[in-house]
Amino acid sequence: MNTTDSLKTVNEWTNKNVERMTSFGELNVRLFEKLAARQMDAVNLYMDHSMRLMKLATESKGYNDLFKGQVDATKELSERVMAESKATMQFFGDARDEYRVWFEKSLNDVSEDLRKSVAV
Repeated sequence: MNTTDSLKTVNEWTNKNVERMTSFGELNVRLFEKLAARQMDAVNLYMDHSMRLMKLATESKGYNDLFKGQVDATKELSERVMAESKATMQFFGDARDEYRVWFEKSLNDVSEDLRKSVAV
């Protein structure tokens, strides 16, 4: 292997590593966008709950109605939060799988490139 071949090999490795890092960045951005959307859904959930409680406080005919409405609203919020929590855990499980697939593919590509270089 002469100097030109060595430089070509280094150039190929560099280009492939840039492609790998670009795909890793795209994966991070895609997952971040999904997570940001989930966070906004959580904020909206709590805002809806707050609005419901404010409406309840202004429209209740008495303390018993207010208390019963608060209990019902809090129960509903708790159920929705649990459902969102389960969905979020599923999201993180899927994200883990996507990272693992990316890592395994990248590691296989690097191993293949190293085998080719050693064989030359």
